[in-house]
Amino acid sequence: MNTRTQNDFTPLDPGLYAAAFQLLDPQPVAPEAPSAPAPVPSSPAIALPEHWPGPVEKTLRDALGFLDTHGWARHSLIHPEGARCSIGALRAAAGSRNAAYRDAGNLLLDEARRRHGKKWQTIPHWNDSHTGAQVRSVWEAAIHRAHHLNI
Repeated sequence: MNTRTQNDFTPLDPGLYAAAFQLLDPQPVAPEAPSAPAPVPSSPAIALPEHWPGPVEKTLRDALGFLDTHGWARHSLIHPEGARCSIGALRAAAGSRNAAYRDAGNLLLDEARRRHGKKWQTIPHWNDSHTGAQVRSVWEAAIHRAHHLNI
């Protein structure tokens, strides 16, 4: 299944993330099982249609759930106590570097650039330069965008 849609993302060199991952994590760690997103409460009087998140939205939600459960880290892909940076959480949620993982990363970086300026070239540089609250707000905005784009 191809999750690509028409968007205004900045084109990136496909080898950029591979090179960054090799520098950050020369020996990849086996992915952990992603946590399930929290159920959305609904009113018994109003039956809302069930929403099936697309692969990008699911990856982003699962990664944010991972950060909520295990903690968020700076300056380290994986903290010794289990916390991860944004890339580490995406990797744990996706399970592999698949299309949803790449698209979720592109959407997250695009949202970070919208909110914190176009100077951010990679997710790790943006992640390490902001507070936990700022990082979380970008994650939530990216999830919201993926939901509305139905990806």
